[in-house]
Amino acid sequence: MPHSSVLFRRLPALALSTALAGAVAVPLFAFPAAAQDAAPAQSPALAPAQSPLVPAPGASQTYAPPSFAALARSQVDTVVNISTTQGAPAGAEARPDVPPGSPLEEFFREFRNRQRGGGGGGGGDGGPPSGPQGMALGSGFIIDPSGLIVTNHHVVAEAAEISVTLHDGTKLAAKLVGSDAPTDLALLKVESSKPLTAARWGDSDAVQVGDWVVAIGNPFGLGGSVTAGILSARARDIQQGPYDDYLQTDASINRGNSGGPLYGTDGGVIGINTAIYSPTGGSVGIGFAIPSSIAKPVIDQLKDGGKVRRGWLGVQVQRVTPDIAESLGMADTNGALVTSVAPDGPAAAAGIRQGDVITRFGDKPVEQMRQLPRVVASAAIGSTVPLGIVRGGSPNSVPVTVGELRNEPQQLALAGSSGPPRSAQPDGGRTVLGLKLAPLTPGLRETFSIAADVEGLVVTEVGDNSPASERGLDLGDVIVEAGQEPVNSPADLDARIDQARSQGRKTLLMLVSRGGDLRYVPLPLEEKKG
Repeated sequence: MPHSSVLFRRLPALALSTALAGAVAVPLFAFPAAAQDAAPAQSPALAPAQSPLVPAPGASQTYAPPSFAALARSQVDTVVNISTTQGAPAGAEARPDVPPGSPLEEFFREFRNRQRGGGGGGGGDGGPPSGPQGMALGSGFIIDPSGLIVTNHHVVAEAAEISVTLHDGTKLAAKLVGSDAPTDLALLKVESSKPLTAARWGDSDAVQVGDWVVAIGNPFGLGGSVTAGILSARARDIQQGPYDDYLQTDASINRGNSGGPLYGTDGGVIGINTAIYSPTGGSVGIGFAIPSSIAKPVIDQLKDGGKVRRGWLGVQVQRVTPDIAESLGMADTNGALVTSVAPDGPAAAAGIRQGDVITRFGDKPVEQMRQLPRVVASAAIGSTVPLGIVRGGSPNSVPVTVGELRNEPQQLALAGSSGPPRSAQPDGGRTVLGLKLAPLTPGLRETFSIAADVEGLVVTEVGDNSPASERGLDLGDVIVEAGQEPVNSPADLDARIDQARSQGRKTLLMLVSRGGDLRYVPLPLEEKKG
């Protein structure tokens, strides 16, 4: 996947654990079954018991721990085990998207071999299979008696064959109805001679941090395993995609649990277990589930048409930092700052401009930038929605007609410069705020591969230990705007700096083009000493 090396630096085991949670090698030689034994039932109640046990005469009063026996009894038949046979082209070696020569390359090769332990030839030791196919295991749950089953996209991705095993041991062939990689959801269909027991959706928005939750799944191939914990946090962004809004739980989730349900105490499915964070690959009490509020609309679309249609505005946005808010004269950091507007998009047709800050979409406030892609994606295509914006420090409302997203956006992380300062040694140029700048010339355009439609000042040197270096500016960047006004010469930039200082600003907001991608960078007006 794109930028996987960055992800591993931020969360060293997260992307790995996402794969591990949905695919586990068989046979299970390394994991004693006794470790997964379920606790005995304590109470027929569906919700956790709240009243104390009646003590024996003369005994001190004790309290019962919560029991989820009734929930487990009523829902275990809705949970299934999913196995897939994954094929690979002859002579081809499937491997994750890691840079060639990376230390992770060999690691993933070994993991892939262990994952394919069902291919034979390994003697039960998890060694490489003798053929190009391998077996992977995951979880899922039935949502319709006719045989519709929800699981994770990564559980069934690239599967040549999919099999579903019911709680009573019945094994059924499954076909893929539809799959959605951005939300990691998939919908399967099996044919059964009798109606199947189906789970019902719960309300993930109604569950509070600290509430009890229950997971049922297929960890390490041990089907029907029930674990319990609490909801630890909401709205987690684990940087798996543009729509991240995960529930976090400490209910034990392990390899093979991916695609299984996370229940609230009323028996409704509030989430789909998807990833774990773990330095060891096993559960350390940090698991993530897709909320039902996100999953249900996606599954409904997959059921109706086999694919997902999403709303589209046609803007690229970035986070409003305190420095950016100060540069724009905003009292807070709420909103999403528009860095570019697609000329043929709905936002352009509505009059949205580069530099606007989107603070509301319909009746939903946009407090953080990452909220905007989710609310736009879920909006009805063709509907007209009032868009709250801040332009030039003044609030406004603009009606926009939601379009349809054709290509999934990629979120790129722009890295800062490091090492000693570099220089293109151009003719002329001036040093301002730790940057050596020069007007664009045909020679500089060719040197830095700058498109003909980009105008501004090109960075030809970045001062060592300067604020510009710390903010990530680098050789070949083009300063397009300063203070939300175009700059084409060092004199233009000087004028913007003087204007910002006269207004008492501590930073100057610059619009920077790098490889054709635009972003706003707040640059401190005081250069570092020494």
